Amino acid sequence: MRARRAFAAAWLGLAALAPLGSRAQEPPEPSGYRTDRYRSPTPATLNGATVLPVGEAEALWKAGTAVFIDVLPRPPKPAQLPPGTPWRDSPRHSVPGALWLPNVGFGEISPETESYFRRGLEAATKGDLGKPIVLFCQRECWMSWNAAKRALAFGYRRVFWFPDGSDGWSEAGLPLERVEPYAEPKE
Repeated sequence: MRARRAFAAAWLGLAALAPLGSRAQEPPEPSGYRTDRYRSPTPATLNGATVLPVGEAEALWKAGTAVFIDVLPRPPKPAQLPPGTPWRDSPRHSVPGALWLPNVGFGEISPETESYFRRGLEAATKGDLGKPIVLFCQRECWMSWNAAKRALAFGYRRVFWFPDGSDGWSEAGLPLERVEPYAEPKE
């Protein structure tokens, strides 16, 4: 229960105090990663990345020239569940064809999560650091901002940050499909 509450607290932060869809309170771009209040207004910029409005994200998606990377976090299975208790994650509906790499957008990630993120990006881009990648989550979500910043630090040169994420995509009447977290191929 404690892990789930900590996850929820980190994820939600003070989101209830920020009006959804409001861009009036855009904070300045920080120099480092955001480590708290992940659901709150995001900056209008990300140094080194291209910020995409919905229409431009749709054009890239239709052209098939970029890979879309969804970074919405996934809550952990509660540790206190009795053995045999079924656990059903909430379904994630995302941009069709997107690769879901959950939990890679926290401000501080473990070495294992960083490796998972690197391997997921490598699989999605076939190792091409120049392949356009579009990182997103939900609107007013620092997870995608952090993940895009981290992809730049990994050496990806054509990083697109889609701050409206699946919320803006859906509101524009664009299709969504159910996705599952990326599972690395077994060797």
